[in-house]
Amino acid sequence: MSTQHLTDEPRFRVLIAGGGVAALEAALALADRGGEHVQTTLLAPNSEFVYRPLAVREPFGGGHAARFPLAQLAHAAGATHVQRHLEWVDHFKRLVHTRGGPPISYDALLLALGTRMYSQYRHATTLDPARLDQQLHGLIQDVEAGYVKRIAFVVPLGFSWPLPVYELALMTATRGASMGMAPQITILTPEAEPLEVFGTPASDAVARLLARHGVKQIGGGVPQVPAARRVRINGGPGELYVDRVFALPSLHGHAVPGIPSTVSHGFITTTPQGQVRAISGVFAAGDITSYPVKQGGIAAQQAAAVAVELAGLAGASTRAAPFQPILRGALLSGSEPLYMQARLIGGRPADSQVSREPLWEPAEKIDAPYLSAALASLYDGRVSVPTLAPTR
Repeated sequence: MSTQHLTDEPRFRVLIAGGGVAALEAALALADRGGEHVQTTLLAPNSEFVYRPLAVREPFGGGHAARFPLAQLAHAAGATHVQRHLEWVDHFKRLVHTRGGPPISYDALLLALGTRMYSQYRHATTLDPARLDQQLHGLIQDVEAGYVKRIAFVVPLGFSWPLPVYELALMTATRGASMGMAPQITILTPEAEPLEVFGTPASDAVARLLARHGVKQIGGGVPQVPAARRVRINGGPGELYVDRVFALPSLHGHAVPGIPSTVSHGFITTTPQGQVRAISGVFAAGDITSYPVKQGGIAAQQAAAVAVELAGLAGASTRAAPFQPILRGALLSGSEPLYMQARLIGGRPADSQVSREPLWEPAEKIDAPYLSAALASLYDGRVSVPTLAPTR
């Protein structure tokens, strides 16, 4: 644990539950906006923060996802890391009960616990960001050897983040081509157009990229995997017979005993300021909320907005910074990344940009300014978006 600096005046106690992007961005933003007004505790069972978006490179020999000590990142935010599980919240007494330790009192609680992943298809391999190398390494070898010729990647209906499926499909096609193979790769998705959340210009650019690599996308319906090696989509061209089927997990909210979920699948509804509705002193940010887009950069923007609100409650002089989402994503394809950006209104794109050149700085997979700066300072900037050349 880090040691808190003590002042004569009692400080506003903020407890952040979570150890991912939203939790860390909030802690770092709060240190910047709240300063000496705030005493921050980070409650998370994990000892490391893992930079998951680059895990798609692992099966292709692109190195392992970077890992960083959570206690050191908490210290950079002036926070104390308590490595325990949250068990339940008594929001009337403003206490969080933990597993294996005493309750922690707070003046404000920020829930940034992320989501739980569920397998939606019995006859598909559900992709796990923590195990992609283990799950896909054999596939890549079989593609290179010509044993696997037809592959389906499936995006389930409901809450998910589809971009990794497009990356895996494109990188698999690139690897096959580099070995003289031409596997038939199909993406089945509820989206009408590829990565439609980024808007029409980005969708068109992704569609051209898929066509160039021989990847087919079937969208606009409910994907199904009725049996082993068979896939279809409602309203589509009929069943496809493939050698392997991989699917994204379905995302559900991380249930917090004592805090009622307010929408289906366990997600929490908040006010525009990030406060959990009808519960005083409790806020939420990131994928645990009911905001429909589940993506690290969006989670960071939510967290930063909540941090400003909390700093104001602590007595710091700060301006309100409402959550105004701008979705930014870098699509890895096996060559240069494709950068996409869209302003979102109600979870839908209001405008769109796409470029082979970075559209934001620093040009990283997760657009989280405070976290990016901390990682660059502490770890010499090891998480920049790479150019993924075909590797053996």
